[in-house]
Amino acid sequence: MDEEILFDVRGDGIAWLTFNRPAARNAMTLGMYARVEELCKGAARHPSVRVLLMRGAGDKAFVAGTDISEFRHFTKEEDGIAYEANMSRVLDVLEDLPIPTIAVIQGACTGGGAAIAAACDLRIGDPSARFGFPIARTLGNTLSTRNLARLAALLGVAKTKELLFLARLMDADEMRAVGLLSEIVPAEGLHARAEAMAKTLLEHAPITLRTCKSELGRVLRAAAPPESEAHVVEAYTSDDFKEGVDSFLVKRTPHWRGR
Repeated sequence: MDEEILFDVRGDGIAWLTFNRPAARNAMTLGMYARVEELCKGAARHPSVRVLLMRGAGDKAFVAGTDISEFRHFTKEEDGIAYEANMSRVLDVLEDLPIPTIAVIQGACTGGGAAIAAACDLRIGDPSARFGFPIARTLGNTLSTRNLARLAALLGVAKTKELLFLARLMDADEMRAVGLLSEIVPAEGLHARAEAMAKTLLEHAPITLRTCKSELGRVLRAAAPPESEAHVVEAYTSDDFKEGVDSFLVKRTPHWRGR
């Protein structure tokens, strides 16, 4: 079995983390999230890693959310709470890395994948990039307070509501227009351009990058509300969430009841 997360440290101080489930559009298992957390903690301690780039294997997706089969056995309040707490912890570890991070986006960057990209410092994509959280159309779950705050800080409350309520995806041009993407690059040159961007960062003062990143993180967290569990419990224990998971797995349209 191929490794689902690949990690390659180059001699020039650049590390590539690759989500490696192309047949599943790189959908994340819980084990993959744990591996990302482990690798990010290792990168923070690695003496030669100075920039981390993240990408999806193949050209169809960066990460197309969490593997829906992971939700099949969610029955208790603790299941949703634990899942969202785990997501927040993994993304905080990524966001708190003392080195710059770049998401290199091709195709679908949705759900958990969009949350990963949002936790990176910079994002670059090709024209196929698509970003969003279509959970109101697909699963009927919700996002943690931490992830909602991160999105609102990145996109603004109005755009965050638009994406979540309409369950739509932004294309590459819109992502660039709202500042999500630093650049749009043709697919054939995307990885080379990402490496060039990383090499530019290598030329810059690491203490400047590290301290500015750290303090901006403190500013954003100071503005965020305390984490809430009530809305997570309401969503993940609802009949609608069970309906969303079941309908997704059998490929039918969900029938929402609002309970």
